[in-house]
Amino acid sequence: MKKSLADIQEYIIDANHDFRGEIFTTYKDNFAGMVFQHDKITIRYKDVLVGIHGDHKTWKLITCLFGRVFAVFVDNREDSIDYLKHKEIILSHENKKQILIPPGIGNSFFVLSDVCVYNYKLSYTGDYIDYDQQFTLKWNDPQLNIKWPHNYPILSKRDA
Repeated sequence: MKKSLADIQEYIIDANHDFRGEIFTTYKDNFAGMVFQHDKITIRYKDVLVGIHGDHKTWKLITCLFGRVFAVFVDNREDSIDYLKHKEIILSHENKKQILIPPGIGNSFFVLSDVCVYNYKLSYTGDYIDYDQQFTLKWNDPQLNIKWPHNYPILSKRDA
């Protein structure tokens, strides 16, 4: 089977809403046939761009729990027909989209709302691949040709 950006799977979260607000489930055992070892939640502010990071071992289930982000996923698998191509999608607590990305796909997002709460669920075998062992692609690499919502985002030292 050929690898491509089509390997990224999109899900819509089922939510219940009433006069008090809403409740939704982001994960149940064996979601898409996987078990997730741990979660990471990041809170970021408007105009922050979290750079394109990933590894070749970890599956990630991505959800914007609150706020709105411009999410970008870059295929960094050299054996993929979509190598160094990207997919863009808006994720928000309003559209309730979740994205399951396979190993080798870089994950990045730009915060469109005043604040966002972004959740990563991670599934891997063996030890966790931490930031010092991940790949990082330059957010503004002309070869990637990503049209970000802002030309001067707020960046970490790693992403600058």
